Formats: sequence, C-alpha cells, structure tokens
Amino acid sequence: MHKSSQILCFFTKISVSFWVFCFLFSCSVAENNEHNRTKKPICGVTLVAPPRPFSDDPMLSVKEIHCNWIAIVPYAFTPRGVPEVRFGSNHQWWGESPEGVKETIVRANLAGMKTMLKPQVWSHGWWTGDYHFDNNEDWMKWEEQYTNYILFYAAIADSMNVDLFCLGTEFKASIKERPKFWFSLIDKVRKVYHGRITYAANWDNFTQIPFWNELDFIGINAYFPLVDHKEPNLKALESAWKKPLAQIRSCHQKFDKPVIFTEYGYLSVDGAAFNTWELEGRLDELAINEKTQAIALDALHSVFSGESYWEGGFVWKWYPGMQGHEGYPMKDYTPQGKSAEKVLKRWFSL
Repeated sequence: MHKSSQILCFFTKISVSFWVFCFLFSCSVAENNEHNRTKKPICGVTLVAPPRPFSDDPMLSVKEIHCNWIAIVPYAFTPRGVPEVRFGSNHQWWGESPEGVKETIVRANLAGMKTMLKPQVWSHGWWTGDYHFDNNEDWMKWEEQYTNYILFYAAIADSMNVDLFCLGTEFKASIKERPKFWFSLIDKVRKVYHGRITYAANWDNFTQIPFWNELDFIGINAYFPLVDHKEPNLKALESAWKKPLAQIRSCHQKFDKPVIFTEYGYLSVDGAAFNTWELEGRLDELAINEKTQAIALDALHSVFSGESYWEGGFVWKWYPGMQGHEGYPMKDYTPQGKSAEKVLKRWFSL
C-alpha cells in the first residue's frame, strides 16, 4: 500500500473509532439521564389512623393519585409536664393499635406501595418541640418510656419489612438539651430495625440536628412560612422558596444525605402559605380557599422536582373513608376531593 494511503487508512480508523466512542458515550449518558428522570421519588401521603377497622380498602383512593408510599402514625400521649409516654391503650383508635398498624402495612404492601412507620407523641396544648422537664430524674423517666415506645414499633417495622422508620418528630428542645439520648436511641433502633431510618425535624431547626450523619435521610416537616397573602400566585410562592431552598441544599451538602419531607401540606383556607400553625386555631373564622392550597402544593413540587437530592415526601394528610377528621375536612390539610388532589395527581404521575 502506498504510504499516503496507509496514513489515510490510519486516520480513517481513528475517526471511526472516535465516532463509535462518541456514540457509545452518548448512549451511556442518555441511559444515565433517563435513569435519573425516571427515578420515582416518594409520592406519599400520611394515612390518618381511623377510629374503627377499615370498611373499604383505603389504598384504592390513594392509588388513584399515583401515590407510591404511605406514612403510618401510631400516636402516643404525654400529658403536659408529666414524664410519661402512654401508648397501646384500649382508649386509642383502632388504627393506632398494633393490630391496626399491622393491617395498614399489609394493605399497603398488597397495593404495591412502600411504607414509613412514624410513631409520634401528641399532647393537649403542648407541642413536642417545647417538651422540657426541670430535673434529670424526670427526663430519664420520660426517655426510658419513649425508648420503649420507639423500640416496640421498630420491632414491628423490622418484622414486617417496613421500608423506612422515623424515630422522632419535632423534639426541638429535647434534642438541644439532651443530644446524647438521641444518639443512644439511634444505636438501639439500629439493633432492632435493619432498614433505613430518619427523623422528622421541624422546618425552623432542621439545620441544628446533630445526628444527621447517623441517619439515612434528612427528614423535614416542611411547613415553611412563604407568602403572607390570602391567595398568593405561583410565581410569588416559587420566589419565596429561594431562602429555604438554599438552607436545605446547604444541609444536604454538609451531611451528604438525601432529603425527604416527612410532612408537608397546606390548609385549604385563606393565607395557607404562611404561618399555618397559627391558622389551625382560627379555622372557624377563615374562608375556604382550595386555590391557595393547590397553588402552594404546585409551587413546592415545581421548586423541588429539579433538586436531585430531594427524594419526595409525605402529604399531611389523608383520611381513609373520611374517618378520623376533626369536623372541618373542607378546611383541613387533606387534599381529598379538592383542587389540590388534581395537582398532586399530576405531579405524582411524572
């Protein structure tokens, strides 16, 4: 072969190899991008524990909006100022009993949905974030009972292959004053439950949780106050998310953990995108406003759908067969039968 022809042949082979490499690389990138696009986040709802056994399959309605996870909350009770954690009482609703919890898990699994078990303490007029005891003896008594409560449900979670376990919700003061207890509790839960675990931090102190490194997810109850307006528009809400978004992104980067919203949602009343906890006690005087609820949920998903570390969350809340509501479901957080339900269905179907 003539030398010039040999050179031409050599460069032709190089060119073909280069384009083959480019093609294969582009296919690989496309496959990775496709994988990232099709990775399904947690499209979850918190199923309210009903007072009586299910009369119908509660999973049918949530499946209709493409829900793929259910959060189950078996409540305990701490009287104001009393170092006790009461649970498993015959006075509790059926859905909060071990029997009800187990049946809910089974039904969710049969429907092809994953589950988060989220045992949570409740009090009359006393937020868990303010729990405080004046002496070490009372703290230790409460912590012992809380540990028994959490490990009881951690054992159920492990035996039933629950996908995620949440070991606490909004204990702002307790974590600040008694951090060693929480590190110890995490170790104890790990010995009982062998799945992934998280904690549900309140929106105003998720950056101050000392044990994110010990967990699998950064969990946030995302009731961030956004816009103080009766009916803010989508653009205003998306803009208002900039500051919380930066904080959440920074927290993720610091601990290198994915983020989930262990709770998120809005009341269906005027002004629902602002201090929602203040509105809860004024529902009788507030007008129904489905539009604000729907737009607020739309804005949240619009902002976070582009954040790769955000793995979805659980809408607060959903009533099975409309059992368990406090008498004002049309103003409550539930999106059932409201404009917000269509918004969630759209986002959950992606």
